[in-house]
Amino acid sequence: MKKLKRIATTAMIASLGLVLTACSNAPITNHSKGIWDGLVVLNFSRVIIWLSKFFGDNYGIGIIIFTIIVRIILLPLMMYQTKSMKKTQEIQPQLKALQKKYSSKDSETMEKLQTEQQKLYKEAGINPWAGCLPMVVQLPVIFALYQAIWRTHILRTGHFLWLQLGNPDPYYILPVLAALFTFLSSWLSMKGQPESNGMTTMMTIGMPIIIFFTALNVPSALSLYWVVTNAFQVVQTLLIQNPWKINREREEKEREKRQHDRAVKKAIRKAKQSKHHK
Repeated sequence: MKKLKRIATTAMIASLGLVLTACSNAPITNHSKGIWDGLVVLNFSRVIIWLSKFFGDNYGIGIIIFTIIVRIILLPLMMYQTKSMKKTQEIQPQLKALQKKYSSKDSETMEKLQTEQQKLYKEAGINPWAGCLPMVVQLPVIFALYQAIWRTHILRTGHFLWLQLGNPDPYYILPVLAALFTFLSSWLSMKGQPESNGMTTMMTIGMPIIIFFTALNVPSALSLYWVVTNAFQVVQTLLIQNPWKINREREEKEREKRQHDRAVKKAIRKAKQSKHHK
């Protein structure tokens, strides 16, 4: 299940560049109609322009503020994902025991394994697909942001620092920063897990590479969004899901468990000795 989620997430990110190139080039105006153009993309464009007016029509800052607002709106969903991940980590011993019990690769055994895993997830109150929700929600946001910038003339031709927002970053600074913050976000998340595997390591390294090469070919405004959203994710992880704090708590629980086990063994040993003397 975890491998399927990671593969699905990678596939969604990898296909983003292809999806973006297929969008309409028709300009977005106040006369745009339809659910997507008239309701979503037009309002994205309006909000960014409105926010920019507070900073002297600086559309780069407007995009940064817009991104932070989006992340704050998504925060409850991210909190839900964090709690779900923590619960999943807690049942890892049971999951491993099930995988060992149903280790055969025939279809009947694998079906039993899946049934038992689903039962365990249900008992623990875990939605195994919760980890995909933030990505599923963010993809339409990224797509709408791209369309709002590319199809709104004033945003596409706007400037921010050294950037023309409708064109890729000529100095590759934003792609590098986007990849760096993506790596830091994934690394911090992995560091808080009780153990890692080849797939986790591959995702930690692979996702920044995908983000980097995608950011080379999209408007710098979208790269700016990626930089801000992943920087926000890094700060959020440090504050809410701090891996060093999680590891300390895990070590403390393991230490308490070892002390409890020693106390139980000692009590049993004393009971046996007392019985033997009698």
